[in-house]
Amino acid sequence: MEAEVHIAKVEPLETRTGKTMYVVRDSEGKEYTTFRPAIGQEAAKYEGRRARIEYHEQERNGFQNVYLDGIAPAAEEPESAGSSTEPEEAAWRTAVEAAPWVLGTNEPDHEVPPEELYEKLEPFKRLVADDIRRDGDDGDD
Repeated sequence: MEAEVHIAKVEPLETRTGKTMYVVRDSEGKEYTTFRPAIGQEAAKYEGRRARIEYHEQERNGFQNVYLDGIAPAAEEPESAGSSTEPEEAAWRTAVEAAPWVLGTNEPDHEVPPEELYEKLEPFKRLVADDIRRDGDDGDD
């Protein structure tokens, strides 16, 4: 099957057997998994962007698994005022502007490592992006 989705997050996870499984989540919360590093690493390049994915579903032990078979750039769409990347970009700008409040100080006494900063700002950014999308879908406000 094929679909065009907005890749929200790609997370490499180590299984009990030591293999790396990549979990790809789209903006609607649907998860796709792959054990192929090339596909998982390629998917990571599309975080925060739209992509065309190929996948298949398989039932195993009563669970419906969705496996990612391939990923490629989404079909080109003309940029519009409601571009799907705009909420993400605006949310990141807002998160960066709010960083002093999220960190608890506008003049930290030590450098904040990038990973820690990302861990604190990314959930805030995600909430802001969701709010922007929700308000854009309503059209009433």
